[in-house]
Amino acid sequence: MRIVPVIDLMGGCVVHARGGRRERYRPIRSALTASSEPTAVVEALLELHPFDTLYVADLDAIAGEAAHDRELESLRRRFPALELWVDGGLASGTACAAWLARGLGDMVLGSESQDDNAVLAGLSASRLAERVVLSLDFQGEDFLGPADILDEPDLWPERVIVMTLGRVGGTSGPDLDRLAGLRDHQPRRRFYAAGGVRHADDLQRLAATGAAGALVASALHDGRLTATALQAFDD
Repeated sequence: MRIVPVIDLMGGCVVHARGGRRERYRPIRSALTASSEPTAVVEALLELHPFDTLYVADLDAIAGEAAHDRELESLRRRFPALELWVDGGLASGTACAAWLARGLGDMVLGSESQDDNAVLAGLSASRLAERVVLSLDFQGEDFLGPADILDEPDLWPERVIVMTLGRVGGTSGPDLDRLAGLRDHQPRRRFYAAGGVRHADDLQRLAATGAAGALVASALHDGRLTATALQAFDD
């Protein structure tokens, strides 16, 4: 199972995401580094474990403000072998194609940023589909996004993130039931859990549901997921 570290960018630095309440996010405080500068944080994560993929949420861009283009370009130059999954709140086919053409990484299409399923439908029918990761965003029991996205799974790309925002940075654990239900319904997709991972036992439970991977942040920065624990999932 692939473990994917997460960095959330706001105001030029990495912030600590908690519960999806972005107005309350503050610069990250990590046991791995004293810095909240993106490159320094990623360096510290890679010193902990040789991750091959990094999820980047550009929270300013998602909110309709200036994107962290400079920071993303710096990460691409500094870590050319690291696969980047980037959610920048893109919501038009033209913007998605232009972003992918820059070669910064694979694009995460967040359901919360969509008005309908038109962008997803267009991407699914194009040669760009293999570079798209769909994020199904939930707040509690509510799906954040147009219902058509949930109702037409044939449009989903191979990689799908199940994002439970209320559990991000919390202690309630991952949403195992929702993940298992989606996987049973769409067994050919690779599902990645996001939100609530606390420790290695949670990762084992996710693996038992057939999850392809998990997005993690807090448990890495506060030491609950150690290098030894992470290594076990590479074996």
